[in-house]
Amino acid sequence: MITVQNTINASIDQVWNFWTLPEHIQNWNIAIEGWYTTAVENDLKVGGKFKYKMVKKDTSLSFDFEGLYTKIENLSVIEYKLLDNRIGKVSFEKNENQVKITEDFEPVKEDSESMQEEWCQTVIDNFKKYAEAF
Repeated sequence: MITVQNTINASIDQVWNFWTLPEHIQNWNIAIEGWYTTAVENDLKVGGKFKYKMVKKDTSLSFDFEGLYTKIENLSVIEYKLLDNRIGKVSFEKNENQVKITEDFEPVKEDSESMQEEWCQTVIDNFKKYAEAF
C-alpha cells in the first residue's frame, strides 16, 4: 500500500464537499503538470460509481480513473475499488478547524511505487491549495 496525507486548514464540511462534489474535483484533481480533469461523475454511495476523465493538455493522451465505492462514512471515510480491482481508502480526521486527509491505495505494477506516491501526493497537495483558497 502507498500512503499520502496532508492537513487542510478548513472545516470538515468544506473539505468533504470539495473532495466529493464534481464541480470542485475538476479544479484540484491534477497529478502531473500538463494534465487536467475534463469531466467528473461521482455517485457518492456504496455501490455508486466514480469516473474522472484525465486528459493531457495537448489532447494526445487520456484515460479514465474509475471505480465503485465500497464504504462511505459521511465526513469520515471513503473506500473504493478501482476497475482493475485495486482498493483504496481516504480518511478524514477532524481536529478543531483542520482536517487531516490520509489516502491509502494499492499501486499498479507497471509504474514505480515512488512515482505513484509522488503523483498522489501532488493531487492531495493541489487539493489543499484549492480548499484553503476559499
